Amino acid sequence: MIDLDVQKFFDSVRWDLIVKAVEAHTDAVWVKLYVERWLRAPLQLPDGTLQKRDRGSPQGSAVSPVLANLFMHYAFDTWLARNYPGIQFERYADDAVVHCASEGQARHVLAALANRMEEVGLRLHPDKTRIVYCKDGNRRGSYEHTSFTFLGFTFRAREARNRKGVNFTSFLPAISKDALKKISAEVRSWRLHRRINLTFVDLARHINPMVRGWLQYYGAFYRSALHHLLRRIRAVRVDQPTHGGPRQLPGLLNSRSGSGLPQLPLSTD
Repeated sequence: MIDLDVQKFFDSVRWDLIVKAVEAHTDAVWVKLYVERWLRAPLQLPDGTLQKRDRGSPQGSAVSPVLANLFMHYAFDTWLARNYPGIQFERYADDAVVHCASEGQARHVLAALANRMEEVGLRLHPDKTRIVYCKDGNRRGSYEHTSFTFLGFTFRAREARNRKGVNFTSFLPAISKDALKKISAEVRSWRLHRRINLTFVDLARHINPMVRGWLQYYGAFYRSALHHLLRRIRAVRVDQPTHGGPRQLPGLLNSRSGSGLPQLPLSTD
């Protein structure tokens, strides 16, 4: 398969092609006007200087990924579907994975995609774009790249167990190291052990939305990869002077559910 990344997409994307993509979906003059104004807005540098631009889409709001996906729908999605109708792919903004049946097909499609990106004023990232061998128990060849990361998940060979309880090696996703590192930093920033002025219910109300979101998204695949992080949250101790000293925070992920993951925090009702 091809792990594809466009180099400096948001700095390089052509304005005329973005506007053309927008025009394909609306004839409202005011929509085109606001899109053009957004694109042409100068970039403010840290020292306050305004820098004019002649291409690229400013980041920092919901508009940029919307325009990026609209642009890539025509520059990438429809082009690939038209020229290689049998090939499946997934894409979000400038990141994509393209499924190929062989190394030869992957090299051919990658070369064609590189030419296509140049046609629309973009370039594939020379280091982040690569051909990946999806190694598992049946595919045991030796290749340079045998894993890739997409939308916060790292796909690689992992141990799995079938319905009969027999272990085997499969090519599976799990939360990536970078995503896990960001979540761990977020948990540390809560400084829960110092929130002695809050009740258990108040703490749970603060934690529930974030932990539930992590579980629902990253827990969808290879849930055991989250256990270390959740044990850290579950082990939080909070000073409760009126109860004679530190106690373990009850209800905060302190039991396991049938799904193999610790349960969510206590109810805030």
